[in-house]
Amino acid sequence: MTGGAGKADILRRCFGYPRFRPGQEEVIDAILAGRDVLAVMPTGAGKSLCYQIPAMLLEGLTLVISPLISLMKDQVNALEAAGISAAFLNSSLDPGEYTETVFRAFRGEYRILYIAPERLQKGFPSRLAEPSSSSPGIALVVIDEAHCVSQWGHDFRPSYLEITAFIRRLKTRPITAAFTATATGRVKDDIRRALSLRDPYSLTTGFDRGNLYFEVQKPRDRFAALLECLSSRRDKSGIIYCSTRKTVEEVCRALDAEGFGVTRYHAGLNDRERRDNQDDFICDRKPVMVATNAFGMGIDKPGVSFVIHYNMPKNIESYYQEAGRAGRNGEKADCILLYSPQDVRINTYLIRNSQDEDDVKDQALVEHNLELLKAMTFYATASDCLRSRLLSYFGESGPAWCGNCSNCNTVYEEADVALEARKIISCVFRLAERGRSFGKTMVTGILRGDKNEKIRASRCDTLSTYGIMADTDPRLIRRITDHLIAEQYLGLEGDEYPVLRLGPRWREIVSEGKILKMMLPKDAPRTHGGAPRERRGPGPEDAEKGKENRKKAPSSGGDPESGGAEDALFLKLRELRNRLAKEAAAPAYIIFPDSSLREMCRKRPLTPGQFLNIRGVGSVKLERYGEGFMAVIREHGEEENGRV
Repeated sequence: MTGGAGKADILRRCFGYPRFRPGQEEVIDAILAGRDVLAVMPTGAGKSLCYQIPAMLLEGLTLVISPLISLMKDQVNALEAAGISAAFLNSSLDPGEYTETVFRAFRGEYRILYIAPERLQKGFPSRLAEPSSSSPGIALVVIDEAHCVSQWGHDFRPSYLEITAFIRRLKTRPITAAFTATATGRVKDDIRRALSLRDPYSLTTGFDRGNLYFEVQKPRDRFAALLECLSSRRDKSGIIYCSTRKTVEEVCRALDAEGFGVTRYHAGLNDRERRDNQDDFICDRKPVMVATNAFGMGIDKPGVSFVIHYNMPKNIESYYQEAGRAGRNGEKADCILLYSPQDVRINTYLIRNSQDEDDVKDQALVEHNLELLKAMTFYATASDCLRSRLLSYFGESGPAWCGNCSNCNTVYEEADVALEARKIISCVFRLAERGRSFGKTMVTGILRGDKNEKIRASRCDTLSTYGIMADTDPRLIRRITDHLIAEQYLGLEGDEYPVLRLGPRWREIVSEGKILKMMLPKDAPRTHGGAPRERRGPGPEDAEKGKENRKKAPSSGGDPESGGAEDALFLKLRELRNRLAKEAAAPAYIIFPDSSLREMCRKRPLTPGQFLNIRGVGSVKLERYGEGFMAVIREHGEEENGRV
């Protein structure tokens, strides 16, 4: 293998970066020293370079096992644009292309070969597996999205269990490196065991991504809230995640009717349509993608300015990985969750009924997934810092107040809600006395004295608790009910339509006269026309500080912010970039990301040496594209001088 000095040269020459990001160099050194690796690095931290650079330095083939066939072509295109020989083997190749790729890999023409885990089950080409006079064999096996090997992870894939058996069949064991963006301690232990990693170098970089703004909304009309989110982002690229294929179709049709450039992605579409829709999104022909969680794993598009979850995911790992597809270019981006209590009910039902009827239900796994859902629900209903919630879930300490999430930008006050809590619990108790139980919506209706048919038919209008909260805002009743569930004063029972039950701590509220404090938004109505009690949480100065941070942080930048001449130059450079991408049938960011174009606008490079100092410009891209972009910069400067 090449000496250690080669890694910095490859970083600069091929990828155009002057220095490594935190954690990258340590992982690269471990691989070059022949050591197995387990690296947990958040989206946007540069995981790919951690194996792409060793692939250039090791004697032999680097095999990258990646779960999504549709992304391999883009990854190979990006490597080839950097001057690195790479290919993929998957079902998109016809027999002739497949044979040709295997032959060229056997001859050592590729440094990196991407393959789907399912291909290992169908039989990996034996001629590539072992060293020979014509081929050095496999030096490094990379498992991307390694959390898929763990049944305790959020995206378990049985095909990943074939990886260890495949490695064991090789006569010479290669270095094995596992990478993932999100993993709890339990999942990391499972990855080590399932992949038989040998004394791996383990690295977990910080999960905090300061460029992301986190927000939770609890809208009455979810689609209206979505339209409001998109109205100020019509020129931005983003992803909208929905929980079901049906919802994807409905939301996509409705947004298309509203004039948005939108497409869709879910497992119910055929391979061709999914591939075409993904290409439309990546190449910005359709800047908004509406999708289930089938879309996005390994997505390399750096300019995603927002991720909106139309429905709440089942766990925080899924949420953080999906939300993390925003702002991969380091620009400010928004991660918005549109929460409804119905999401909890639907996800509970899906978790309890996720296995085939013929399978023996793994109750421990079901209960584990329900605990993960509970943590996600607590995040969605929390009043404290959302960033801190996410970081603490992954074992990191977070700030008490980050100034860059919706909770930190809301002035909260501490309120005693014991009186309201006693009324809610009393209603559940009176229903239980009659042998009846209902969900949160029905209980809220009884407490407010609603006169709907279901309440009258069930004679709930004769309860002593009927109408005792008639003047209380229904949103407050639901918020306090959620808090009572979280603190085990109440419980939910049932799958598809869960009902409220008394929790193990209910007597503390009803019988012991306990004070119950919770944080409420200062401007949230307690009654119709009423005002919150004056118990202060974060003060007005915090709200002003939050507004200032909000102005700085969540702007989902696209064009240069300085305006004027740089705006005009940026548009010219982007036009050239997009034309080259179209000619190459590749996503625009593979030529240059927007961040590189903005740096060109600021620095105005006019010589090869100056152009190489732009981040993302290596010697290969300088040779291929440098003269064209410098010509645009030169002509723009001449036009400016002519106007002076």
